[in-house]
Amino acid sequence: MLKKLFKNIIYRFFSVGMNEYQKQETNAQRNNFLNNSIFDKSIITGKTTRIINNAGVKERIVLKGQSIILGEIQTMQHGGMVKIGEHVFIGEHTRIWSSASITIGDRVLISHNVNIHDNNSHLLDKHLRHQEFIYVYENHKPFPHNQLPEMGIVIGDDVWIGFNATILKGVTIGNGAIIGANSIVTKDVPAGAVVVGAEQKIIKFLD
Repeated sequence: MLKKLFKNIIYRFFSVGMNEYQKQETNAQRNNFLNNSIFDKSIITGKTTRIINNAGVKERIVLKGQSIILGEIQTMQHGGMVKIGEHVFIGEHTRIWSSASITIGDRVLISHNVNIHDNNSHLLDKHLRHQEFIYVYENHKPFPHNQLPEMGIVIGDDVWIGFNATILKGVTIGNGAIIGANSIVTKDVPAGAVVVGAEQKIIKFLD
């Protein structure tokens, strides 16, 4: 009886300590978001949420309210802009990386493991890529590109992007379009289109 009581007391102390630690961790995380972006306090985040503002300018990442952000949003050291509307869901391990601009409208659903990149991430020349690696290795921060191939991305309202999809630079996705799981989008998608596959095949249009 005493042994069981002792176990319960220890468990309660442990639970209180863990809850307090998690609360402090969550507060620190949200303070980091507020310091690195225009971040509405109504946004719901999770353990996998990351906001990385390498440019250090808060206005380059703007997140409106009533959204659930569980993925990663990043701007590059030399530039980039991410603007996300209201009632948006971004799933775990989704990465939105910008060196030009990425605009996401309202009521957009983005599943897990989605990649949205408005740039090539690396230079095409092999020697310059190696120089970039050396810079990152020695300085522990992204290379400050000034010649990276990049073009802005616009994702309209009411778009649904399935898991493992990839959205590449220069693309505009029209309102209400659906991007199927594992699709690769390299060109514009009309409003209301349902797109699937690596060849970006339109299988139908929604009303």
